[in-house]
Amino acid sequence: MTTISAPIGIGDLLRDWRQRRRLSQLDLSNEAAVSARHLSFVETGRSRPSRELVLHLAEHLDVPLRERNSLLMAAGFAPMYRERSLDDAEMSPVRGALDMILAGHEPYPSVIVDRLWNLVTANTAALTLFTVGVAPALLEPPVNVVRLGLHPDGLAPRTRNLAELSEHLLIRLQRQLAVAPDPELQELYDEVLTYPGVTQQSSVLTDPASLLFVPIVLEGPGGQELSLFSTLATFGTALDITLAELAIESFFPAD
Repeated sequence: MTTISAPIGIGDLLRDWRQRRRLSQLDLSNEAAVSARHLSFVETGRSRPSRELVLHLAEHLDVPLRERNSLLMAAGFAPMYRERSLDDAEMSPVRGALDMILAGHEPYPSVIVDRLWNLVTANTAALTLFTVGVAPALLEPPVNVVRLGLHPDGLAPRTRNLAELSEHLLIRLQRQLAVAPDPELQELYDEVLTYPGVTQQSSVLTDPASLLFVPIVLEGPGGQELSLFSTLATFGTALDITLAELAIESFFPAD
C-alpha cells in the first residue's frame, strides 16, 4: 500500500519559521504589526494569507529568499525570487564586483562560497595557500571548502589547531542549519564529523572570553607557521537567490 503525504500548508510553514526564531504569535504580531487573531487564523488554516502578507511575515522572520519562494508556492502564489547563474549576462556587474573584491584583497587569501560552502571563485593567494599538498580528488569541482579544510587528505595535516578550528566550523554549520535547515548541509555536517581529529568539543583548555577570534594556524608552503583570521561578507540587499547565498570569506594576518 502506498502512503501519500499531505502537502505542507502555508500555516504550518509560517508556524515552523516563527518557532525557529523563538517568537510567540504575540511577538510576531507586534513586530509585523499584524493582528494576533489573524496570524492565528493563518497558522491554523482558517484564513488564507495574501501574497503581500506572506512576504511581509517572511521579511520579519528573516526567511532566506529560497525558502520565501517555498512559502509563496505553499500559499498558492508564483515564486517571486529568481535564481540566476553567475554566467548570465544580467550577472555581469556582480562578477565584476566579485573579481574586484578578490583582486583588491591580494596578497591575502579570499574565497567566495555558496550556501553549501562550495567554492565559487578565489584569488591567487587562496589558490596558492589552500591547495598545497591537497589530494587531487578534493580539488575536483565542486570544491567544498569545509571538506577541504577538515579532511585528512586536505588541510587537516597542515593545521596546527585542528581541534579548535573544527569545533568553530562545526558550530558555524550548526547555526546555519538552525537558521535554515538544508539536507545537503546536514549531510556535509555529518560527514566532516567523522573525520579524524575533528571534534564538536575542543580539548584545548582556552577561555573563550580571552580570545578575540579563532584563527586558523597553518603550516605554509615553505614550512613557516601562518596564523590567519577571517571575516565573512554577504550582499545584504540581494533580491536574487544566487547572490543572496554567496559569502565572501577574507583572511587577514592574525599575528
